[in-house]
Amino acid sequence: MLLRRTASLVSLPLVLLAVSCAPVEESGSAGGSGDDTSSAQATPAADLDPAECAAGATLVSDGTLTVGTDSPAYDPWFTDNDPTNGEGFESAVAYEVADRLGFGADEVTWQTVPFNSSYKPGPKDFDLDINQISITPARAEVVDFSSGYYSAAQAVIALEGTAGADATSLEDLQGLRLGAQTGTTSLTAIRDVIQPEADAVVFEDTNAAKQALQNDQVDAVLADLPTAFYISAVEIPDSVLVGQFQPETGEQEEFGMLFEKGSDLVPCVDAALAQMDDDGTLADLEQRWLSDVVDVPQLQ
Repeated sequence: MLLRRTASLVSLPLVLLAVSCAPVEESGSAGGSGDDTSSAQATPAADLDPAECAAGATLVSDGTLTVGTDSPAYDPWFTDNDPTNGEGFESAVAYEVADRLGFGADEVTWQTVPFNSSYKPGPKDFDLDINQISITPARAEVVDFSSGYYSAAQAVIALEGTAGADATSLEDLQGLRLGAQTGTTSLTAIRDVIQPEADAVVFEDTNAAKQALQNDQVDAVLADLPTAFYISAVEIPDSVLVGQFQPETGEQEEFGMLFEKGSDLVPCVDAALAQMDDDGTLADLEQRWLSDVVDVPQLQ
């Protein structure tokens, strides 16, 4: 079950704290397929009890749910660079999922996992990873994904009074110096959707991208919409949110929790997310941490 919800175009309250990019390079299918043909995976998520399902799942450490994310863990996805406090959208979602799987907060352990390492093939030292990871076909070949827990759009940030700030279309961006974090859908969107005349500038992380923008090394940078809004509203006050667009096919890009290929925990998490979607919990958490809709121009 792939959760299809309209992306919140975020006017982040100032209580939200410091920021990230939305990483990857493809798009697409929810995970949970793997090679496991157990009855749990054959049963629709809506019909599974998450806790009963998780009780029989294989974990990195028995009795503990090990959750991976990158460091630093940026706002608004996490708060104060501390995934363990349950604050920020992804931390709150992770603890809510854990609770529905039957794990108390003291039974959740966090593991630092660099973003670009999370979707590499092979064994994982976490049970699930939550880190603004877009569900894409290429990644789903070597890892599994949960259903989507957040619908994302790409957004463009530029400094006030610059050529980037004057752009009103994707075509207007083609002659500009554009940059994004390595391994992200933002970088892929520059290359595949905008197709600028100059090669995209690639940064190790969002902090480096922000610094380059302020140093006039690029005309604009791309990030997922909540991250971009926070950068513009809080971190770089003399910047503007130029606009937003959907990458690749125009279908809604979604973030999913990531698992080792063949993980039998996937259907359990899908069941928890299905419950959270049905009872409004996901919408409530999105409203609390990513705020309400704001009028961000659509770039065509």
